[in-house]
Amino acid sequence: MFKLRLFLLTSFSLIAFAANSLLCRFALKGTEIDASSFTSIRLFSGAITLWLLVCITQRQTIISGNWKSAFALFVYAACFSFAYVGLTAATGALLLFGAVQITMIGFGIWKGERLDFKKFFGIILAFGGLVYLLLPGISSPSLFSSVFMMIAGLAWGIYSLRGGGSKNPTATTAGNFIKAVPFSIILNIVTFEKINIDSYGFMFAVSSGALASGVGYAVWYSVLPFLKSTKASVIQLIVPVIASLGGVILIAEPLTLRIIVSSVLILFGIALVFFDRFQSTLKS
Repeated sequence: MFKLRLFLLTSFSLIAFAANSLLCRFALKGTEIDASSFTSIRLFSGAITLWLLVCITQRQTIISGNWKSAFALFVYAACFSFAYVGLTAATGALLLFGAVQITMIGFGIWKGERLDFKKFFGIILAFGGLVYLLLPGISSPSLFSSVFMMIAGLAWGIYSLRGGGSKNPTATTAGNFIKAVPFSIILNIVTFEKINIDSYGFMFAVSSGALASGVGYAVWYSVLPFLKSTKASVIQLIVPVIASLGGVILIAEPLTLRIIVSSVLILFGIALVFFDRFQSTLKS
């Protein structure tokens, strides 16, 4: 029963991560809401949801977090929204998670982690997949939007690395969401002339913040202690696959050969790095 519960909760959190891409893309493509408003509503509703979860599930309501992590969270959320103005759900999720994992792998190398042939080959494959995805052509994504999404992945990687040692991740995440809201308000002030919100766009933004982000992150952090760190990193690679299928089925987005080939290269390359790390841990 424990393994089944762990599987179901893990599956829910991965679907929630993919849902963020689908909700954001559908809102910016199919409604009148602008990227700045989507970002602010998502962060605000996520902050409220996480704060309520902390109040309900924990005896002492201690909201932690810090401003540097909150700023990284804001950069991720804002760039994520602006990127999806011009990207499909599949391409955005692939760029995002590719950039996140490459950021975290790069941090490990910077900290002195050795590169054997498997790791080096895996990194080359992943970078090659990203380069192939962005090469000029009929089916290549918008370079402007792609850069925004890669910045979002870099910011999320930094945010994840900064929060890795938190003793109470749900409370920390709640605090970071709360502290990220003022940054989003500043963004709305700067882009005031372009602000536009309709009821459907508002609903998608709240769903992204409260359910896909707030509840999704809370569930993920609840199962994370029961997953090996390498396994947790590898299974996240399924998120772009879920987002791709969701985009094709729910939003009628095309699944091009370029996306399929780059997906295989990026995901297989990153998996090579983490599986090798997992095998090294077993041998030691």
